[in-house]
Amino acid sequence: MAAAIKLHRHSGRRRAARFLAEGPNLVEAALRRGLVTEVFVTEDAADRFADLLEGAPVYLVTERAAKALSDTVTPVGLVAVCSLPEVTLAEVLEASPRLVVVAVETSEPGNAGTLIRLADAMGADAVVLAGNSVDPYNGKCLRASAGSIFGVPVVEAPDVPALITALRGAGLAVLATTLDGELSLDDVTLSGPTAWLFGPEAHGLSPEVAALADARVTIPMSGSAESLNVAAAAAICLYQSSAAHRRA
Repeated sequence: MAAAIKLHRHSGRRRAARFLAEGPNLVEAALRRGLVTEVFVTEDAADRFADLLEGAPVYLVTERAAKALSDTVTPVGLVAVCSLPEVTLAEVLEASPRLVVVAVETSEPGNAGTLIRLADAMGADAVVLAGNSVDPYNGKCLRASAGSIFGVPVVEAPDVPALITALRGAGLAVLATTLDGELSLDDVTLSGPTAWLFGPEAHGLSPEVAALADARVTIPMSGSAESLNVAAAAAICLYQSSAAHRRA
């Protein structure tokens, strides 16, 4: 129990190679992946989620203990300790991916989780959190992913230039989303293997990172809005890529 509470901290998760998944949706997804090592549950939650927990390594805890394990305002009394998935960038690239989502310097866990959910929905082969990005196993990021973190490989790559070189070496066209891109999304050929670079919410990709891409792409907008948030931009670009792959 005490060891599980330490998993609220990034350092604790990395040291133990474990993280916490809270609530029925995340716990069910983690159980399907075979990542759960133990489940802490209150008596009330054990009754409510009996079918979900059948065969799982369950430990009953008090309401007070459940609150200590939770990082939500209204805990449901169901928290699983999970092993960190063992997947590397090299393994992702060796599998000849056709669509890779790269979140560059994404510090907001809600945005990172949303990008993971979008990537999963659009059939991406992997999500890469590049540079100084948030820990994907942060509780808020997990919840924002709505379980998709268990459906698509998520890897971290601190060295952005090295990552872009590796993506290109694996045969992916590297596209950067920018407000002043030289190519319109309408004119980009997306039928081949593609890696999309998305920048942080506040100021987008840095000029230095954008310059490393094969092309800088802008989303044509006919209204008065000057820009889109990262989730909206990613949804549009990934849908276009997914549609192109379906037609190919």
